[in-house]
Amino acid sequence: MNILGINPYHANASAAVVCDGQLAAAVEEERFNRVKYAAGFPSHAIRHCLAEAGLTIGEIDHVAIPRDPWARIGTKLFYAARMPRFALDRFRALTRFSGIPEELARACDVAPGTIRAHYHRVEHHVAHLASAFFVSPFDRAAVLSTDGLGDFASTMWATGEGNRLIVHGAVAFPHSLGLYYTAISQFLGFWRFGDEYKVMGLAAYGEPAYQSEFRRIVRPANGKGFSLGLEYFCHHRSGPEMTWRDSDKTPVLGRLFSPFLEKRLGNARTSAEPVGKQHQDVAASLQSALEEAYFRLLNSLWQKSPQKAVCLAGGVAFNCVANGKIFDQTPFSEVYVQPAAGDAGLSVGAAYYVHHQILGRPRSFVMDHAYWGPQFTPETIRLALESSGICGSFSILKFSDEELVRRTAAFIAGGKIVGWFQGRAEWGPRALGNRSILVDPRRAEMKGVLNSRIKHREPFRPFAPSILEEATAQYFERSHPSPFMNLAYAVRPEKRAAIPAPTHVDGTGRLQTVSRRTNPRYWALIKEFEKLTGVPVLLNTSFNENEPIVLKPEEAIDCFRRTKMDVLVIGDYLIEKPAGRGIENREVGSRESDLIPDSRFPIPERS
Repeated sequence: MNILGINPYHANASAAVVCDGQLAAAVEEERFNRVKYAAGFPSHAIRHCLAEAGLTIGEIDHVAIPRDPWARIGTKLFYAARMPRFALDRFRALTRFSGIPEELARACDVAPGTIRAHYHRVEHHVAHLASAFFVSPFDRAAVLSTDGLGDFASTMWATGEGNRLIVHGAVAFPHSLGLYYTAISQFLGFWRFGDEYKVMGLAAYGEPAYQSEFRRIVRPANGKGFSLGLEYFCHHRSGPEMTWRDSDKTPVLGRLFSPFLEKRLGNARTSAEPVGKQHQDVAASLQSALEEAYFRLLNSLWQKSPQKAVCLAGGVAFNCVANGKIFDQTPFSEVYVQPAAGDAGLSVGAAYYVHHQILGRPRSFVMDHAYWGPQFTPETIRLALESSGICGSFSILKFSDEELVRRTAAFIAGGKIVGWFQGRAEWGPRALGNRSILVDPRRAEMKGVLNSRIKHREPFRPFAPSILEEATAQYFERSHPSPFMNLAYAVRPEKRAAIPAPTHVDGTGRLQTVSRRTNPRYWALIKEFEKLTGVPVLLNTSFNENEPIVLKPEEAIDCFRRTKMDVLVIGDYLIEKPAGRGIENREVGSRESDLIPDSRFPIPERS
């Protein structure tokens, strides 16, 4: 049984293929077309997933689409009458959905009649719930999805039992924690799609000085967890202006906050204005109010579904600060957030909903790692290096696995910035050890060095620590696994001086726990770094420069060459820039090693 899940004409367009219950591939369209949060139709992602699964489109039995035009039809008609322009925009979007069979045929270069698959429409938040529970390690769990808006709902909660989801309730438009967070992010001058995570980082610098006002913005609601003070917003009067139909453009959201918000909080910050204490305190108040509503939802859910475990999805599930507090603020003792918890994950969720809920197939798959994207053979990497023209400019050596790890760890311990390109690309927005930039977490200056030389990020945004799974309790106040960087824990006070670079101003870290079983080479690298330094942690950030994370060898090489990165480790090859091209060279221990010969590739010998 082969199922293709697609998230088309929506931000974070993506595709996934499930074969007999096993995930074969999942990837976002942005990785191919190089447009952040790309929407439109995910043609490249579909073609890749089919190729990875060894299938043609004619061998797909079911196509799952996470959009149901009949969901909450009464609410949709009510707001259509009040907001004709928004209704017209939604109608145009639905007409594009009706042409999916033809678009799918074009993407696969076949006649529409050759596609024999059955098409299924899965409601947006039901697909989110499925993406969280059906790939989790739990047979029973409470499940919560909360985001901006999908099929005119913003939140839904359920119980997962075996291969079934039992939905208990939902929050409908216009009340939305996702739109709330986006609106205040806009007020703070962060207008780009996806900027909410920046504001989450900013919140740690402030105090919730506006908490009383924010408790009027987000209010308790009996049986629903929360409601919005709509006088602070404008999306319920004009509809949230959304531009995300085109695959070659980053989605855009129009203004969501009302003049009344400015009357209460002061003038909105412009993007060019410096971030001040007021903005820090507004961000802290925003985060505090979100957490209060989030924990009310979760505690109410536990009353309906008193399970040990909770599975989370939707954009709000990326709020790692709130997620890390679930253990203290709710009765749940286990938390699962899959790596693509946002809208990209809808393709996986829709596919598994069809497999389990519609077709009744038993569960047999757990997503315990994030490596579901494209990978490249050693030959492809060799040819990419050869064709790039890099061979005459830099030192290029090929090593055995053990020696590669040893030398890379030595470079990192010596203060070098290392690009690390290995195996299959990560599924979701986080770099988790296969498309990463790595530096020494012991050096407090590395945060500024990374920003000045490569990342060019706001100084209040933290970087993340990758830690050996078995060492988590030594450095953090919690040891529950966090393999996908979706939980933030407090760093133990006595360890903060040991890893200052990825420790945020509030003493927390958005950690990735690294398992030897799921990523043996990355685990071995951290282990080797621990042997050299006594610290089982690396600072890990995404391999990119204001672009989607690199996907192909050519993109990694280009990023390495145009930035002040020192070393690129790509497959089994280690490339070092000459002195002065990256960070100033520092002495590191070196030993001679046995090179792996490759007569087809000119590998300079070490002198």
